[in-house]
Amino acid sequence: MNIFVSGAAGFVGFHLSQLLLKKGHNVIGYDNLNDYYAVNLKYNRLNLLEKFDLFNFFEQPLEDLEKVNKCFIENDIDVVINLAAQAGVRYSLENPHAYIDSNIQGFTNILEACRHHNVKHLIYASSSSVYGANVNIPFSTSDEVNHPVSLYAATKKSNELMAHTYSHLYDIPTTGLRFFTVYGPWGRPDMAYFSFTEKILNGETISVFNNGDMMRDFTYIDDIVDGIVGLIDQPPQKDPEFSMATPDPSRSYAPYRLYNIGNNQPVRLMDFISTLEKHLGVEANKEYLPMQPGDVQATYADIDDLKVATGFEPSTTIDEGLGKFVEWYKWYYNVN
Repeated sequence: MNIFVSGAAGFVGFHLSQLLLKKGHNVIGYDNLNDYYAVNLKYNRLNLLEKFDLFNFFEQPLEDLEKVNKCFIENDIDVVINLAAQAGVRYSLENPHAYIDSNIQGFTNILEACRHHNVKHLIYASSSSVYGANVNIPFSTSDEVNHPVSLYAATKKSNELMAHTYSHLYDIPTTGLRFFTVYGPWGRPDMAYFSFTEKILNGETISVFNNGDMMRDFTYIDDIVDGIVGLIDQPPQKDPEFSMATPDPSRSYAPYRLYNIGNNQPVRLMDFISTLEKHLGVEANKEYLPMQPGDVQATYADIDDLKVATGFEPSTTIDEGLGKFVEWYKWYYNVN
């Protein structure tokens, strides 16, 4: 198939593109290579992807509809996997307009391109952040998510609503994936595990928010991309049993579906840090601080629906996953 991957130079986009290429698909990569974090890391990911003859890359912003349309016209795209977004909860407090441009305007252009070019399936990245002030554990896609606590989360919830509108109006099969704290080699430097590693090795103090009383459903990157690939040839169908009287937010009378994609095994932050310290062979200097604005105390994914749909079964433990990340980090940054 011809598969369009936006955010192809990003963390998840890189790993997904690599897996798709190994499976023999043509990958049309799309990324604006913005400088939210080190651009060299994105270029180095791209260097690996460009070794595949089936990879074709466009360095362009999703906000430019004319360029997006031109790319779709020239490449006869079958499936779209939209992973491009302005990421980061805390950064959304500092630069809200970046989130509107990328996550709202950019996603609108993706939807319009899918509408006009007969795309068979749109898969797009949502986020566990949409659960916001939700206190029901584990988080279920059947829960209402109408109380976001960051603009980033609000844009991701907006993407889900926008996708449903296009599924309803134009019969476009859309699948939203709520990612839960993805980690691993070639990851994002703004993520806690990455910045913790850098600071610990440099002898700097790490900030531990909410005094360490936090839990995250850390999900290893290989498990994530396996889950995405398992959905490609399963576009959602209209649910004939959908009830408007008691609507389930995760499904619809339109060809629309939402899934959580996580490890289903939340880890306490302090256990996570101690595992990272073990693999680094260094104990961290810690500063305990209150909860940050926009953060939540815990995330925990109910993944039963995804298991039923694809057999998704994450298998990487936090010990194994952090060990692989530390091995990569020391290689990439030439740490003895």
